Order: sequence, then structure tokens, then C-alpha cells
Amino acid sequence: MIVRSSFAFSFLAGAAGLSGCGGDAPDPARAERLAVEPAEGAAGASSRATRPSPTTDARFVSVQPVAAARSERKPAPEALRIERGQHFTYALPPGWRVGEDGQFAVTLIAPDDKALTILVGNAGMPLGYPPEQYVYEKLSALHPDGLRLGAPRAATPASGFERAVEFDVTYSIGGAPCCGVAKWHAAGAYDSATMAMTAALSEEKQWKSYSTWLPSVAEQISALDGAAFGARGVMAQNVQNSTAYAEAARRYREESQRNWQQTTDDRNASVDRRNAQFREDLGAVQAWTNPYDAQKSMELPTTHSYYWIDREGNVVGTDDPSADPNVGSPAEWRSMKRSRP
Repeated sequence: MIVRSSFAFSFLAGAAGLSGCGGDAPDPARAERLAVEPAEGAAGASSRATRPSPTTDARFVSVQPVAAARSERKPAPEALRIERGQHFTYALPPGWRVGEDGQFAVTLIAPDDKALTILVGNAGMPLGYPPEQYVYEKLSALHPDGLRLGAPRAATPASGFERAVEFDVTYSIGGAPCCGVAKWHAAGAYDSATMAMTAALSEEKQWKSYSTWLPSVAEQISALDGAAFGARGVMAQNVQNSTAYAEAARRYREESQRNWQQTTDDRNASVDRRNAQFREDLGAVQAWTNPYDAQKSMELPTTHSYYWIDREGNVVGTDDPSADPNVGSPAEWRSMKRSRP
């Protein structure tokens, strides 16, 4: 039996790919040939039409592809807002929030709390401090389980730094596996270095979406003032240390000068004593102090053990320690003492 109804024509035209939704116009001749096929062909088609399809079979459930969460999608450049914090400026993706904004660290957190970026830094670090140790210590503040760092690789430092090393990071939080990238940055000074770590982290199942853009967002952070990373405090401490060092050096020089001068004076005094003793021995004289003028000494012969002097400068000598010229004399006599050079 040949079916020529308009319904049959329309169905066959659609089956033959002749729909007008963007295709060519229907071919009546081709539709006619399809309509007069042998009956067994129509029967076969009828049999196929009665087979169950995934859309009608109860064993199948319709599933829609899972779209990436809004926070995982790479934001358009114009969508990134440059925020000004207390000590840093940073790029904030749409919907993200600031977790910490302090002198030493800035953290940005995704809307679903399953991704974040970290900046943490310190001024005054020892020169040669190992990058992997610094990164491990800073990430340990998250209290992760099974924290592991990959092999270090050279990287481009953030603005204001001179060197950078990058590490792949894996860990888990509350049993959820996480991963990301952490980068160590350093800028050297005379006797210390400023070091910082930037990190982009997320749950492992989301990292594929974040890996193409989140690390670069983590690095778009710049210091606003000298207080960032505690640099101002380190500078003040360095100034204080330098001042203290200069004061200590000054005291040391003064003490050294005093010690040297004392040594020189003692040596000169010793030479003077030896010379005076030699002169006395050579000339058979001794130096005696004038009690009326203690600043002057008098050289007297060694013929007597005791000498007396009056105000007129008259000197008498004796070997009797009990003798006193004041007895029976109107003049005032005073005993003279040996003068030691």
C-alpha cells in the first residue's frame, strides 16, 4: 500500500535531511522514491521504530553536562578590580572576597571557599635562606595534611623582586585533596633579604579550571608603603643597630685612646723616674718637696737624712730625727719630704 498523505511526506522529507532549518529546499522526486519503497522495507522501518530508545527506556536517565562554576571561570581582564588595602594593592576576581589584609599577608578566597590566593612576606630575612624551606613554612600555616612540594623551577619574579622559584604543591584539608602552585620571590639588601610567597590553591578537582589564570592573579599584588612586609621596622631596626654600632665603636676608640695614653704616660713616668734616680745617684743629690710651695722641688745633697726649710727659703739638715729647729728660733721651720719623680 502506498501512503501519500502530507504527514508521511513531511516525515520522510525530515528523515531524508530535507528540513528547511538552514538546509536546501525539499526534493519532491526523492521523497516520491522513498514513498514507493517495497513493503518489506517499510516493515523493517516499522520494526526499527518500535525498538526502545535511550529517551524512552527507563534504564536511562537524561544528564546535562556540568558547567564550570562561575568562580572557576577565567574572568575577563576588565572584570578584575584593583583593590587598595592597608599596605598592598591586589586584583580581586568577581565574587571573591578578602580573607586577610595585613602588613605581612593578603589572602583572597573564592565564593565557594574551595580556592584561594595567598601573599605572605617578610623583610630582614637572612641571605641564603632556602626557598623551599620558606615556602613550606608559610604553607604550613594552613595546617594542611601531607603537604608536599614539587621540584623547584626557575620562574619570573613579581614586580619589585629580583629572583623567583616556583613549586607545585599538593596537600589535603579535611580529607579533600588540594593542589596548586607556590612561588618564592626574593630581593636582596646589604645584609638581609625581603622574601615573599605567592600561591594559588584549590581543590584538586577544580584546579584544571584555575591553573590557567589564578596564579597570575596571585602575583598582581604590589606594596603601597614601607610598612609592607615589615620593611619599615627592619629599616628602623637597622638604623638603631647602626647607631648603636657607631656609639659602641666611638666608645671603643675612646677607651683604646685612654688605654694607649695611660700606657704612654706610665712608660714616660717610668723613664723619668729612672732618669731622676740616675741623676741623683750620679750627682749625689736627692729631690725634696718645699712645704711652702708643693709645686716646686729642691735638689739637696745626700749628706743628711732630714731637712727643714723656713719661709725665707733657708734650709738646714740633720741626721737626728728628733731634732726640731723651731725650738728656740723665732723663724717658722717646716720639715721637708722626699720628692718622688
